[in-house]
Amino acid sequence: MNMLQVKIKSSVQNSAPLKNDQAISQGHEVQGSEKPPGLSNKVYVDNEKVPDEPFRLTVEQTAEVFHTDLSTGLTEQQVKHNLQHYGLNNLGSEDKISIATIFAHQVFNAMVIVLIISLVIALAIKDYISGGVIGFVVFVNIFVGFIQEYKAEKTMGSLRSLSSPSARVLRDGVESNINAEEVVPGDIVIIKVGDTIPADLRLIDCMNLETDEALLTGESLPVVKDHQAIYLESVPVGDRLNMAFSSSVVAKGRARGIVVSTGLLTQIGKIADSLKNNDHTIVRVTTPSLKNYTIAALKTTKNIIQNVLGTNIGTPLQRKLSWLAIFLFWVAVVFAIVVMATQKMHVNKNVAIYAICVALSMIPSSLVVVLTITMAIGAQVMVSKHVIVRKLDSLEALGGVDDICSDKTGTLTLGKMIAKKVWIPSVGTLSVQNSNEPFNPTVGEVVFSDRSPKYIKEIDEEVDFTDHLPNNEFLSNWLMCATLANIASVNQVEGEWQAHGDATEIAINVLTTRLGWIREDVVNRNELVHLTEFPFDSAIKRMTSVYESNGKVQIFTKGAVERILNICTCWYVNGKLVPLTEKDIGLIEDNMNVLSSQGLRVLAFAQRFPDSIDTSDRETIECNLTFLGLIGIYDPPRPESAKSVQLCHKAGINVHMLTGDHPGTAKAIAQEVGILPHNLYHYSQDVVQAMVMTAMEFDNLTDDQIDALPVLPLVIARCAPQTKVRMIEALHRRGKFVAMTGDGVNDSPSLKKADVGIAMGMNGSDVAKDASDIILTDDNFASILNAIEEGRRMSANIQKFVLQLMAENVAQALYLMVGLVFIDSDGFSVFPLAPVEVLWIIVVTSCFPAMGLGQEKAQEDILELPPNNQIFTKEVILDMFVYGTWMAACCLAIFAIIVFGKGDGDLGHNCNTGSKNCSLVFQGRSGAFAAFTWCALLLAWECIHMRRSFFRMRPESDLSWYKQLWVDIWGNRFLFWSIMGGFVSVFPVVYIPVINDKVFLHGPITWEWGLAIGFTILFLAGSEVYKWIKRIYVRNVRTKATVAELSVFEKYISMSKSNTMDV
Repeated sequence: MNMLQVKIKSSVQNSAPLKNDQAISQGHEVQGSEKPPGLSNKVYVDNEKVPDEPFRLTVEQTAEVFHTDLSTGLTEQQVKHNLQHYGLNNLGSEDKISIATIFAHQVFNAMVIVLIISLVIALAIKDYISGGVIGFVVFVNIFVGFIQEYKAEKTMGSLRSLSSPSARVLRDGVESNINAEEVVPGDIVIIKVGDTIPADLRLIDCMNLETDEALLTGESLPVVKDHQAIYLESVPVGDRLNMAFSSSVVAKGRARGIVVSTGLLTQIGKIADSLKNNDHTIVRVTTPSLKNYTIAALKTTKNIIQNVLGTNIGTPLQRKLSWLAIFLFWVAVVFAIVVMATQKMHVNKNVAIYAICVALSMIPSSLVVVLTITMAIGAQVMVSKHVIVRKLDSLEALGGVDDICSDKTGTLTLGKMIAKKVWIPSVGTLSVQNSNEPFNPTVGEVVFSDRSPKYIKEIDEEVDFTDHLPNNEFLSNWLMCATLANIASVNQVEGEWQAHGDATEIAINVLTTRLGWIREDVVNRNELVHLTEFPFDSAIKRMTSVYESNGKVQIFTKGAVERILNICTCWYVNGKLVPLTEKDIGLIEDNMNVLSSQGLRVLAFAQRFPDSIDTSDRETIECNLTFLGLIGIYDPPRPESAKSVQLCHKAGINVHMLTGDHPGTAKAIAQEVGILPHNLYHYSQDVVQAMVMTAMEFDNLTDDQIDALPVLPLVIARCAPQTKVRMIEALHRRGKFVAMTGDGVNDSPSLKKADVGIAMGMNGSDVAKDASDIILTDDNFASILNAIEEGRRMSANIQKFVLQLMAENVAQALYLMVGLVFIDSDGFSVFPLAPVEVLWIIVVTSCFPAMGLGQEKAQEDILELPPNNQIFTKEVILDMFVYGTWMAACCLAIFAIIVFGKGDGDLGHNCNTGSKNCSLVFQGRSGAFAAFTWCALLLAWECIHMRRSFFRMRPESDLSWYKQLWVDIWGNRFLFWSIMGGFVSVFPVVYIPVINDKVFLHGPITWEWGLAIGFTILFLAGSEVYKWIKRIYVRNVRTKATVAELSVFEKYISMSKSNTMDV
């Protein structure tokens, strides 16, 4: 990133007011506005002219913009005007949650509307039991959806809680504490350690100021501020060192600043504003014309209809089900019209009832409730796997995720610092290995090589490290300095290691403690007396501790490498103390760059032992030092991150890191966890450049340029919130289904924009949690795999019960439509199934078996398969019609054999309402009813696996086929008992008097049972033959290599060679 930064001196003198036509440097123009009534002749800034990049202005320019006196602050009159002009410093008045609107969202969608129509139909044919069941389904669907949306509307609440409750301001020359909502642009705010910054500030002056901006920018370390920094071009939020941002926390030091933004105009406010629901339903006209207004009206009408029907909102499955409901509704209407047309439109009550029955058979009324209950059960299962599902529909959506955009700090990494490497001239390089507990000095080991980091990187051969550490004065000197130039503490309390202090100093302290150098012991052993300490100063970027032993002063200093080298005059070469030359400095910087390239934050150490010195003069203390060595510290990845990323790649999922950290750190961590390959030289230059980008580079690209990239970045450093959103939009344009993980406020817009937002539960902000779909209670990236596995299991199971339900609908529709050919003596069609029989089959064979299919276990290789968010695949649609047609044929054969084979074909008179001369028709219905029920129940077992035989679903098993079959069907007891209960339910409704001939319109049978059983077995055999044909076909056309078997990086190589633009 090219950034030109210059330093100037800040001025604390009052600035003259700007004239109306005066221009500010960088093109920011400020113009006066009319004074409010009753106020003095003071010039006020126009809201529209407030600079949107105050970090590019000097302190005095900023003061001029807001007409602020740097020594006294705003006057009360100015405060009143600005408060009236800008409003309160909050994130906007909370929108009232409209219960009526939420309720309307739940009622007016395609599937619910179809269910309501089904309810009306059921009540119209006076089937109050079925009507009650459908009514319960409607209630559950509306109630669950209402609760979910009501909770989602509270997302903004937790973001508002981040605002500082109070602020200290300078007004009329007097400092006072006020409510943070009363802070206005132009106010001078005083902040100190521990304060939550109430608004965005352009810093006037600061002393050792560091702010924690992790929640805003993702930066893992506190940011050292510099009020004198001026930027001549735009820089990311995390690099604006002369700014302090609202809701950030002061980690160190103190400062004063001019308020430049309040409320929704702050950086945190912009995030809050982006979280608000932007309704794009109404298309607005930008260029007035009759044509544009007509187009806008048509598009608005289309959007409203699609919103009502739910065809353009929700997850892909929800949209598909909405379209399915609409399609089936019109199919049902067409079928009903066909029924009436076959009767030459002579529609009496019997014809109307039959038409309604045919239409009802096309509506899978149990689909929504089965889907909801299945996902609710899945959510309960996920709790035990450290995953909380906030929105049930997102769980099935996980099955189709093929890209994960993850934050680094606290998600892939621990969010804590660990000392990784030490280079000591005349000694060599120390490396800490297998240490992933930042506070525990007993975990891991330290190994040694007598080579420098620069030599190790440049040599072609692998350098051996040994666990035998040298014992010489040079290592002791460095350890002494690292131990004493440190104020952090590490202690073991009740078996648990705890630390206090700055994260960097804690990391150094843990390393020295690991090597047996404990500060208290060192002080006592060497009889040291602590004379003074010069704390870390962000201006000079170093700290110094001064001790005395036996009348001799000992100075120990650490800090930024370039700042330490500036005050060093000598160092050790081959064990000898020699002057430090420019060439030597270049060598030290080369080693620093090697460590930095590994993602390490590098610090330098130096010492001096003068005979006597003025300990009150810092410049006298920090000069003529002896350079001792370098240390590299990093935020380590979680132990499970690398394995999790590898499994994601194996599952066909790309992992992208979007972080606020610097490019070097981000690239090193990405390579360590496997997001980036280590051997980047295997890839073409354009692919490598696209793999790792900074936010500035990415944001400067247009959408067309982003879409033209051979691959989208796997790593984006110095990420801003809008960068993450643009990345997700870019993935969406490539047809990807995206999950976003994060924990900070800066992740919230992208969490909401992503198809599945995953927040961290332990260290995540409330905002991120409320904006997410799924929360990881253990902040473990590996838990995402549990969620993805459960999501894929649910997607597969949803596919299974959708197939079972829809195949049954196809069978019923075909059976009833073909049944129109059975004409009685009155010229009316005789129902081969009575309406109540149709409803009974739907209730008994649909809801509970489908719920059982929803609870099927995941197959062993589910994470090795490519992502799939397609429920209605070509195979499923073909299966639907094959099973449905075969089932209808078997049942029609039974009715025909009973009526026309055994019987004389007499269809009786008025058998659709019940008559004494309808025994033959009633017996035919009973046989077909029994077979239909049993075939539909067996179909549920057949749907457990789309291709494998029901009798051999686990061919790798060592058990005999019948034992393995019992294990498989008994393993899902809910499905087992649902099928058994459905089998048994046939007998009572066939034999119980009144219920059989008056309600179900069928009668007792004898030998016909054998016919029903025989054709049920024939249906099962036909299904097995069909699966066998599918297996043969798949074996012949399937390629040996699948997407899931290819490394994600190998795909990138092939992609680059073929010059394709798809990831």
